Amino acid sequence: MKDQLQKFMFEHAGVRGELVELPNTWREILSYQQYPKAVQSILGELLAAATLLSANLKFNGTMIMQIHGDGPVRLLVVECDASLNLRATAKLAPDAVIADDASLTELVHSHGQGRFVITLDPNDKLPGQQAYQGIVPLDGESVATIIENYMMRSEQLDTKLWLAADDQVARGLLLQKLPKHGGTEASVEDETEAWNRAAMLGGTLKQEELLSTDIQTLMTRLFWEETLRVFDPVFPAFHCNCNREKVGNMLKMLGREEVDAAVAELNTLSINCDFCGKLYAFDQVDCAQLFATDSLSDGTSEANQVKH
Repeated sequence: MKDQLQKFMFEHAGVRGELVELPNTWREILSYQQYPKAVQSILGELLAAATLLSANLKFNGTMIMQIHGDGPVRLLVVECDASLNLRATAKLAPDAVIADDASLTELVHSHGQGRFVITLDPNDKLPGQQAYQGIVPLDGESVATIIENYMMRSEQLDTKLWLAADDQVARGLLLQKLPKHGGTEASVEDETEAWNRAAMLGGTLKQEELLSTDIQTLMTRLFWEETLRVFDPVFPAFHCNCNREKVGNMLKMLGREEVDAAVAELNTLSINCDFCGKLYAFDQVDCAQLFATDSLSDGTSEANQVKH
């Protein structure tokens, strides 16, 4: 089964939709980290949601979707670029004990301090230009509801999401009411009725069905009475853009004194990429070079990839 995203539109209804399934990308992400079942589910849902939203953006850059938590899960991160290259990771509190049926609120919002963040980071930023970032409190009991509320509050777009993930696949359905540009009151009423009907049909989808059914079957099963315009599918994939220079720049941000003290104690600093598990090793010579030049020498070595 391929990773796939399928776009479609309801003819004459002002509603667009997308279905996504991510078996390969999701299993590769899980191969680098072992997460409790409840964390798996929420991170997979966030992965599907980020893919669905990114596919609608006319944006040359990367969408970064984050949930900052105040419970046993401290951070969930998904990155998706304009080509639908994906990576994701989660950070847990030390010694966190997480039940299989733990809710989103219990995991990231147990003290009411959780935050949802969407960042749009363009590839072609002008000098001095910053990435756009929206930060809101966690408003909802599920990833889908949080994002629906964010889209209505920040983008004024009626959006409905159905998301599901287990240890084999992450899938999602997005329906969105297109913005209205002019027209008669009657047509507005017709489009509202069409939107309500589409949302009602989507609402018949159960999580178990979403997990067990491929997207072509789902689209037929849910919308067989509707006239749909179906577009060519696109194919998301896992991709991690970590490299030695980025890790070196992170070390430089710590400052020379702290880095020198650490390498004096450990001889070699070993740093794993949180997203792909790749190991980067910096010895005393490498660390000295960090602060002597603008970039790492091409001659420094890169450690073999390892898994957490």
